[in-house]
Amino acid sequence: MEKYDVIVIGSGVGMNIIDEAVNHDMKVALVDKGPLGGTCPNLGCIPSKVLITVADRIVEIQESKKLGVTADIVDINFRAIMNRMRKGVRERQSYMKKGLSQSGNPAYYQGECHFVRDYVIKVGDAEIQGDKFFIACGTRPAIPPIKGLEKVKYLTNETVLKLKEMPEKIVIIGGGYIGVEYAHFFSAMGSRVTLLEMTDRLIAGEEPAIADLLKAKLSRRMQVMTGVSIESVRQNNRSISVSTVVKSKGRDRKIKLTSQHLMIATGRKSNADTLKLENTGIDVDDKDFIKVDKYFETTKKNIYAVGDISGKYMFTHVGNREASIAAENLINGEQLEINYHACPHAIYSYPQIASVGMTEKQAKGAGYTLLVGTTAYMDVAKGEALMESDGFVKIILNKDTADILGCHIIGPYAPILIQEVVNAMTTGGQTDELINGIHIHPAMPEVIQASLSHLEEV
Repeated sequence: MEKYDVIVIGSGVGMNIIDEAVNHDMKVALVDKGPLGGTCPNLGCIPSKVLITVADRIVEIQESKKLGVTADIVDINFRAIMNRMRKGVRERQSYMKKGLSQSGNPAYYQGECHFVRDYVIKVGDAEIQGDKFFIACGTRPAIPPIKGLEKVKYLTNETVLKLKEMPEKIVIIGGGYIGVEYAHFFSAMGSRVTLLEMTDRLIAGEEPAIADLLKAKLSRRMQVMTGVSIESVRQNNRSISVSTVVKSKGRDRKIKLTSQHLMIATGRKSNADTLKLENTGIDVDDKDFIKVDKYFETTKKNIYAVGDISGKYMFTHVGNREASIAAENLINGEQLEINYHACPHAIYSYPQIASVGMTEKQAKGAGYTLLVGTTAYMDVAKGEALMESDGFVKIILNKDTADILGCHIIGPYAPILIQEVVNAMTTGGQTDELINGIHIHPAMPEVIQASLSHLEEV
């Protein structure tokens, strides 16, 4: 049996640990079922944003009339757009394969694995042993128990990337990040989109005012239905029927939808259930996410878990930071931990959304006395120039200390604008640098500064 200093399961954020361990002359094994690189470059962040960037340009052209520019979109080459995205995926995979083939360290084991006993896993016919393990094999699409779904040819965020022809009609079940982003994409491409969400609003974890504005904006381009229960789905010859119950004003209405394609975007499921963790004493929670302490160690000594598989903040940038800190702890014997209070996220819908820290409801629930400042994009010169009549920034402070507890943005450049607040929260949480820093005029970051100029207690 081959023995290694470090075994890493998963080639996404796990590669941060691989690189550090190899650079410090440890004997390392990488175990991965593929595709190499994990979800982000192959099935998630990168390919989806290649597509959504095109969608952004299309909608900007369509909305340019408000600026006095009338433009027509002559053609949208859906096949070429999808091919360009897939070419990038293939090139990244090829680069990783080439890198692994040129070195015997790490040893690369391709395939699914599971624990057979303490510190031993089986990959195919091989059993390998490790002194330390890092589990970073992420998540997969969560498929809800909808009657008839097992007989329907549905899409997920993974299989949707294989499409070659633009759907004339598509129903998307799930109003979270993935659902609203792909609803934006397909609508921009020219598909007739219906977006269904079980709860009473889209992106349920965001500020209510942001969720409401997003629904209003998307509803101009597609059918958006919230408070929807899916009774059943059925595959017809060339279409799919979706039977729903919509709750509205205390009444239930049955609505049947017919579509060419159905996409399921109802969240993510931990891959921990494939690892047979019961063979080595690693505990999981009630959703199969691996339990870890503040140093990412599981309930089994010298076995760690980073990234989405622990179910904390399921974003690539957070997983990368967790993996980097875990690698630092491994190499240098440190006990570093991550402070999650300043972990931002973005939703690449149209309009864009970005958030960091607590919502107002969460901050109140934590017992803080709050100061809240809200500023419309139109309240600063660049926002007025953009004629951005709807976008806004909401910043939440602890009244007693003036620490920033959260910030929430909807509108153009939201993922860029939030970074100034993230930096302030990371370096102490005070508002001094936001207030006193000289901001370029006219430029959109002024909207962050302006949100601090008229704070109100709530």
